[in-house]
Amino acid sequence: MAKTSCPITRDEFRKVAQAVEVTINGVPQLAEVKEFSTGSMGWYLNGKTTIKVGDKPVSVQIGMNLTIVGSKELPQ
Repeated sequence: MAKTSCPITRDEFRKVAQAVEVTINGVPQLAEVKEFSTGSMGWYLNGKTTIKVGDKPVSVQIGMNLTIVGSKELPQ
């Protein structure tokens, strides 16, 4: 299967990318723009929230990466 190529450049991403709003259990969170140590580009969200299980609230930790497919292969 052929690799997917990234349709933007690193420079375009750095200049134009903005935080992405992600809603988890009705609570808006912001995933910040990130260049990962792997060379990929995308967004990262780290935080905590509470989710009910039945009638009991439980504390959960959020760790989420949104990675642009093919961005690791872009020239530095």
